Amino acid sequence: MNQFNILTRRSFLSTSFKAGLGVALATLTDIPFLMKRALAEGTIGLNGTDGRKKKLLFIFLRGANDGLNTLIPAVDPAYNTTNRPNIMIPLDPGIDYSAATGACDFPVSGSAATFTYANPLRLGNGFAALHPSLKFLAPVYNAGQLALIHRVGYPKQSRSHFDSQNYWETGNPNNNLVKDGIFYRAMIESGLANSAPLTGVSIQSALPMILRGSEAAMTNLTDATRYNLLGIPNTTAGNLKSDNAITASSSFPYAARKNRQFLDLQYKNLNSTLNLFASINFTEAGNTFIDDSATDGDFPYYLFPTTNAKNGGGSTSKYVVDTGAYNSSGTGFFNNLKAAALILNKTDALITGTEMGGFDTHNNQVTSGSPHLGSHANLMRRIGWAMYALRKYFTSYGDRATWDNLVVITLSEFGRTTVQNTSLGTDHAEAGVMLVGGGGVRGGVYGCSPADSVPWVPGQTGTMFGVSNRYLKRGVDYRSVLGEIVRDHLGATQGQLNRIIPGYTNPGESLSAKGTSSIDGTPIMGELNLV
Repeated sequence: MNQFNILTRRSFLSTSFKAGLGVALATLTDIPFLMKRALAEGTIGLNGTDGRKKKLLFIFLRGANDGLNTLIPAVDPAYNTTNRPNIMIPLDPGIDYSAATGACDFPVSGSAATFTYANPLRLGNGFAALHPSLKFLAPVYNAGQLALIHRVGYPKQSRSHFDSQNYWETGNPNNNLVKDGIFYRAMIESGLANSAPLTGVSIQSALPMILRGSEAAMTNLTDATRYNLLGIPNTTAGNLKSDNAITASSSFPYAARKNRQFLDLQYKNLNSTLNLFASINFTEAGNTFIDDSATDGDFPYYLFPTTNAKNGGGSTSKYVVDTGAYNSSGTGFFNNLKAAALILNKTDALITGTEMGGFDTHNNQVTSGSPHLGSHANLMRRIGWAMYALRKYFTSYGDRATWDNLVVITLSEFGRTTVQNTSLGTDHAEAGVMLVGGGGVRGGVYGCSPADSVPWVPGQTGTMFGVSNRYLKRGVDYRSVLGEIVRDHLGATQGQLNRIIPGYTNPGESLSAKGTSSIDGTPIMGELNLV
């Protein structure tokens, strides 16, 4: 378990000032730790009328997801085999993709392979479709609880993975001085970050930038079954040993007086965190979460397929064909996703998240001759099943978190080129796709229709080639999506949001309301009224 605290407060404020963030946390920095919740604005971390807190789960798709083969502009004639000769997923000739049916098609396979359908899934908005491997998004979408957002990006898009991931996570495009994350700032603004044992938790190899900062330590688990201090066994004797070690360390006499309160609280929170995690059954034996209905006309599936034997319907042999949430190893991702869900559901943590790699699809993005199959399709399966499974888990097994008070989001640093390369893949580009799910989400397709407030312009000189004649042009700023979720779902005030995402109300950025970016002259939709 990593408790992250790398900068001193003085160096943090110095860096923040240089980045234009000098006042971002000014209202909180000198308030005693234990008083911050009492003085905080807003309702982040407070119980609602149902006795539960509003929570968030994020999944970062590392490597840059191909948005054009995720949320497919099926009716745009530029989505064709001239631009994507091998990776375009051919339209079903028996489907009218321009029909406004209002629902997503869901081809049922019965006892046959679940992912045999080879064509885009019509979304019913008269223009867009889904990758067929995302078919399990259909039940969430058709319940009105999934927003599919296309053309998401930011001004002066960087095509560096490292830089762009940082910008998404810090909320400061084209600024490498800022080193604290959007969700970290939200937890600081809640007033709970220095007194509650858990506020933000990630389950991945290292604490992501989106939860990093210098005023309080967020939590990262590399393996939820090995959370305990220094690898001490999770036994009565082992837990007593770790508790005694933490208690002894907290009385270390040489800390500067101004830092003692901080250190005492961090040791107390670390001890409390270990005890909280000890109460959660992260083990494989504890993975008894099963769909409440037959999946796709087959047997009920495990919601978190953390072993190959649990990946598919009905028998351990089925996972090797096309019935499961993945057809190449995805157990690590689903183990992390299960842990993130359990922590939200069994503790007072407000935000958890994990990541999925593999999206840098320069080569062999698809199987030659079968564009609906291949490496990208495998990743799509995991995304689709993850959203479906989270909805079922928090609906059927909800305790401290339910689907109605949860928002699930996906992030990815940029999209991929409109025209495929010569290696059956795509290269770094500009705008991409976000998914936002939850019981309180206003579902639908955003940013992928000529009827949008900033219209999608079809054709070879249209939106798909709107930047440098080769990249998809943005119409939505990712900060607008995250901003309204932080404010309208988690409970930040507008004043807090302005500190969490600096420049949010700058008219030239057009983050809150439709307008034209003063940075690059691009029309932007502003907030989408998602929650």
